[in-house]
Amino acid sequence: MGIWSEIVEVNTKRFAATAVFTAIAVILSPFFFPVGPTKCYPAQHLVNAITGVLLGPMWALIGALATSVIRNALGLGTVFAFPGSVFGAIFVGLLYWLTWKRYLEAALIEVVGTGIVGALVSWAVFNPIFFPEQAAALGAVFFVTAFSISSIAGSIMGYIILHAFKRVGVNHKTFMTKRTEQS
Repeated sequence: MGIWSEIVEVNTKRFAATAVFTAIAVILSPFFFPVGPTKCYPAQHLVNAITGVLLGPMWALIGALATSVIRNALGLGTVFAFPGSVFGAIFVGLLYWLTWKRYLEAALIEVVGTGIVGALVSWAVFNPIFFPEQAAALGAVFFVTAFSISSIAGSIMGYIILHAFKRVGVNHKTFMTKRTEQS
């Protein structure tokens, strides 16, 4: 099998897995809790933890973006879904793929990506809309608190599922070919 065949095979596996995990995140969208103008979706963070570890940062980002677009198109999400999901997905993927085999740290870094970075990006972009200027600090605290609560719950669930996957032999190598495993 040539190198291009193996690249297509790897991408097909990762694409299919991303589509499945995106569908799971969308299906679980009714399970959220509203906090002010946001809707907190622990299932999104669960999926970010899983896809970041199993598929890598690029595919986790694609899945997070696809989920956000679909949820908003269906009227299930808010604009906060974009900064609230993409940073966590990227952070999980990068940490896991740079350090390898550390599920707990990778899953919990989702809290930093979403609960802090995503929250502060949301605050910077949406604060003028939802909070008056004199309440700017309150807006930052609001976003960090809301996003952190959601991402902590989702990250813990994601870690539990990753651990269960590990016990049955599903890991990041499941989505690679023999050639990419050797390099």
